[in-house]
Amino acid sequence: MPLQIIRNDITKVKADAIVNSANTKPIYGSGTDESIYRAAGASELLAERKKIGPIAPGAVAVTPAFALKAKYIIHTVGPVWIDGMHGEFDILRSCYTGALEAAQELKCESIAFPLIATGADDFPREQALRIAMDAIGAFLMRDGVEMAVKLVVYDQAAFRLSRDIFYQVESFINDAQVLEAHRRAYGTETDPEKRGYRRRYREVTGTLRRHPDFFRKDPDDEDTFDEDTFDRQRFTNDGSEGFAFRNHLIKLLQEKGIDNHIAYKRSNVSRKVFSKILCGETLIPQKKTVLGFCIGLRLTIEESQALLACADMAFNPYNKRDRLVIQCILHEQYDVRVVNEMLYACGQPLLGTEN
Repeated sequence: MPLQIIRNDITKVKADAIVNSANTKPIYGSGTDESIYRAAGASELLAERKKIGPIAPGAVAVTPAFALKAKYIIHTVGPVWIDGMHGEFDILRSCYTGALEAAQELKCESIAFPLIATGADDFPREQALRIAMDAIGAFLMRDGVEMAVKLVVYDQAAFRLSRDIFYQVESFINDAQVLEAHRRAYGTETDPEKRGYRRRYREVTGTLRRHPDFFRKDPDDEDTFDEDTFDRQRFTNDGSEGFAFRNHLIKLLQEKGIDNHIAYKRSNVSRKVFSKILCGETLIPQKKTVLGFCIGLRLTIEESQALLACADMAFNPYNKRDRLVIQCILHEQYDVRVVNEMLYACGQPLLGTEN
């Protein structure tokens, strides 16, 4: 854990295993397949691949990674899209599950996937994305599985949700219900000039004016304070205050009867980060981690506000990420993978993705 969605060239991603959307025959084609061969060293990798021979659709095979920033390349053959009635969905799911199981057998701690079969094989991107997220998510929820998974897309457009879903998301996070819920909870003005949101953080830290580098340069930005970057521990006189978050989190886990490993996996938080919080090494986590817990622990708005308050944070209804999370909670959408898909489609930071 966790699952990350990143925009990059997969040949430049550092992971124990890199997944290649391969050809059935021991040759390499175009797109991701060609990029991986050239980056790894085409002649060496091709010679190794010829030793394996043909690979059936949905099956996997492993070779060394040669010049890549990885230990292994896991080759898997995606389905050629016909009409969805020829086993394409099952084959694609087998590609992801098989690659993950192979990585686990190789004791890999991290693995990077392209969006398999969406290039020359013409698998519809939205459906391919759904299968990828479901297969990876189901694998990560297995007992004993601790692996960092990266889904690598080459550009933002390649990951866009369908037009209808994207417009639903835009409407979803601009709903006036969010502002009204915030007004009821905090009794604050909805006018950003009157609400005093930034002033609250000055009161918490007492030092923000002396640290302008923690503010974004654009004065018209929705949320001028970057809570994921700001390190509150640098400005905490009494470190014991930070245990309020840990203690509240433990209380929530006990009240809801959620085991630790279920809690951090549902929240898309790594075991390492979760352990540091419980052990008191991390007094106040980043906001994306706290929001991940709000979704993963299936908290109500009131419970979420209380958890955020223990970390000296609050929902900002003028920040797109916070608006979307608020609406997901109001609509009881507690699948962190779905929430992160929406966030990525909107160009927002994902929840819980700390290593």
